[in-house]
Amino acid sequence: MERVVLVRYGEIGLKRANRAAFVAQLARNLRAALPGVRVENRFDHLVLRDAHAPWVLERLQRTFGVVSASPALEVAPQLDAMEAAAQVLVAEVAPRPGTTFKVETHRRDKTFPLTSPEVDRELGRRLQAHFPQLVARMKDPEVHLRVDIRDRAYVYTQVHPGPRGLPVGTGGRAVALLSGGIDSPVAIWTVAKRGVQVTPLHFHAPPFTSERSKEKVVRLVEVLSEWCGPMDLWVVPFAHVQRAIRERVAEPLWTVTLRRIMMRVAERVAQRVGAPALVTGESLGQVASQTLEAMAAIGAATRLLVLRPLVGMDKLEITRLAQRIGTYEVSVLPYEDCCTLFVPRRPRTRPTLQEVEEAEASLDVPGLVEEALAGVEVISPAAPAPAGA
Repeated sequence: MERVVLVRYGEIGLKRANRAAFVAQLARNLRAALPGVRVENRFDHLVLRDAHAPWVLERLQRTFGVVSASPALEVAPQLDAMEAAAQVLVAEVAPRPGTTFKVETHRRDKTFPLTSPEVDRELGRRLQAHFPQLVARMKDPEVHLRVDIRDRAYVYTQVHPGPRGLPVGTGGRAVALLSGGIDSPVAIWTVAKRGVQVTPLHFHAPPFTSERSKEKVVRLVEVLSEWCGPMDLWVVPFAHVQRAIRERVAEPLWTVTLRRIMMRVAERVAQRVGAPALVTGESLGQVASQTLEAMAAIGAATRLLVLRPLVGMDKLEITRLAQRIGTYEVSVLPYEDCCTLFVPRRPRTRPTLQEVEEAEASLDVPGLVEEALAGVEVISPAAPAPAGA
């Protein structure tokens, strides 16, 4: 009898010819996230050994690709062994008189001589003989004992949901524009959930923005790393771009012009890290620069695919997700980014590409991009250790 953690995956099990690669990536991600834990790849699940620390479950619940996880007792696929494991787990609950229970078996190994209902009845009968205070109840029992019969048998009472999705690293790489606001961290989380490995890119503009603003973004990357794995944060100086736009571009087009130069810088960073796509936190209609016309003009500045995972979400939906993933409390700290401090009084909400390109003609765009790239700083924040690690 050995204490293990049973890890289940769902969507990646349907990948047919690519299934092995997806499961192998999930196993690699778990080994990286769970130092000292042995990860075994079985036919349709993973088994973790030496995984007794309570922080293991916390990390599993933040690992994309995991559907659920259960601390379990692994025993031989024999009825007496399963009974012994069941007694251990029920005793840990310390049942009182009238405690309700249920046994639910999944017989995945069809060579096992008893059917699932037969195992349910026999284990239930034996448990009641050993714990006479137990009362059988099929709906909403206080103790829900589950048994999975495979090449080995796993007996458990807990099922902890995971975030689902695809393992990070199976969906390619993208560079994400990361501000200090609520939206862009959620956009990063959303594409990472589809397996994308993200390189966050932040535009920092001292003296218009403070050092605390940059520290806030570093903290956001630390929080996101708990979900997305280690990420290098690229910080680009951008005050010179803002000054040039203020001096030479009509005020209503400031934001669109600024974001077009950001896209060009992001494209160059993407070339360096081997990413075929960019990610933004734009949500259609949320602000003046997020109309269809403005987004089209901004997107035209790059040849790369631009992913906008939040485009159909409203602010309340985005905020709720930010609260769930842990970025909201950081995002609302009162340290503004360069975009927040560079808002025209009467922005052009439906700019044409022609008028934006004409406005840019007054700028040395290639020179501004090169100057920004020359000052890049790469920071490697560490994900916070879970409690008890």
